[in-house]
Amino acid sequence: MKRIVVLGGGESGTGAAVLAKTKGFEVWLSDMGAIKDKYKALLNNYGIEWEEKQHTEEKILSADEVIKSPGIPDKAPIMQKIHSKNIPVISEIEFAGRYTDAKMVCITGSNGKTTTTLLTYHILQSAGLNVGLAGNVGKSLALQVATEHHDNMYEFKANVAVIMNITPDHLDRYDYKMENYVAAKFRITQNQTSEDSFVFWQDDPIIAAQLRTLKTEARMLPFSEHDTHEAAAYIRDGKMVVDAGNGEWEISRDKLSLKGLHNLYNSMAAALSASILDIKKDAIRKALADFQSVEHRLEYVDTVRGVRYINDSKATNVNSTWYALESMTQPTVLILGGKDKGNDYSEIEQFVKQKVKAIVCLGVDNTKLHNFFDGKVPTITDAGSMSEAVEKCSQLAAEGDVVLLSPCCASFDLFKSYEDRGEQFKACVKNLK
Repeated sequence: MKRIVVLGGGESGTGAAVLAKTKGFEVWLSDMGAIKDKYKALLNNYGIEWEEKQHTEEKILSADEVIKSPGIPDKAPIMQKIHSKNIPVISEIEFAGRYTDAKMVCITGSNGKTTTTLLTYHILQSAGLNVGLAGNVGKSLALQVATEHHDNMYEFKANVAVIMNITPDHLDRYDYKMENYVAAKFRITQNQTSEDSFVFWQDDPIIAAQLRTLKTEARMLPFSEHDTHEAAAYIRDGKMVVDAGNGEWEISRDKLSLKGLHNLYNSMAAALSASILDIKKDAIRKALADFQSVEHRLEYVDTVRGVRYINDSKATNVNSTWYALESMTQPTVLILGGKDKGNDYSEIEQFVKQKVKAIVCLGVDNTKLHNFFDGKVPTITDAGSMSEAVEKCSQLAAEGDVVLLSPCCASFDLFKSYEDRGEQFKACVKNLK
């Protein structure tokens, strides 16, 4: 019996373990951290052996194949030992793809992934398709394959591959080499054939450079803000025009439920993906108009004493905050800070000078923020907790202003996650009332 070892006991790891068990493999799951109770219960329910807070090398290195969770870097000691024994290592998605004939719409990029994924899911679900949501949002793909009885196929590929954009992010996972990060993003196109489609942002210079060396048979469907000759989705006379090769259609930009330039790109990518799958144009229009925004991504929280509070805690890099500031039309009090990932704040400098009246730095170490922004805004101050940050913002903001939490940074210095950071922000805003 083939022995599968799963490293990581989160959503993807436990899902992969369950799928492997249901396919008749011997399965062992190991996590160096603590496994959540709900995942322990799932593993126990399927009779899967597991361990937490350690890696028992003897059991791991006896694997015929290892399924690795995405958060485990290749440079981790256990991974080095696995590679030295030439044990094949695959992802949960690669493993799950062997056992489903479902069409795959795969979305990646530095920013916009979650919104575009949820919007695409909303369109397909609203059109009546049997559709699953997997990856960073939704349930494990492997768990859905294991428990929802799809048929078989044996080589994973994306029927529709989408790259939203590429900016420096998570470079610590890629030996701090941008070329490694770019290559990882473009891996979404591998195995595509002439029957598949590749959707991408035409105006991204990093994507454009990579396309010059990309070898793919997939149909290329770029999107752009501008009406270019090649673009399959673009803006013309205030309308979003979409043509995936099966008939042009359009929707007025002011009818889109998601506002701002970044959300225009998200809507284009989702609309193209749905059009490729032959969803009726009226169904796509309706879904684009009634979609509810993603939590923690430019999420309106409340208006207190004439000041609007916006939760953009999901903005964990500079490019995300660029898009948030681009959409601001009122004087803004901006909350920045957290765990810096090698940020270059010059990207948002002009927007800060034009739109931001005050910055509240929320982090354990705000030195880099002060070094860059001191003297560029009328007021810059520090806060050691979310309650202190929101209280300072309420004092700095006047009626008609916006308080924007768009931190540019990861959350792990003061918070459990960006979700925790966003929830605390919302709670503190409610307390102001």
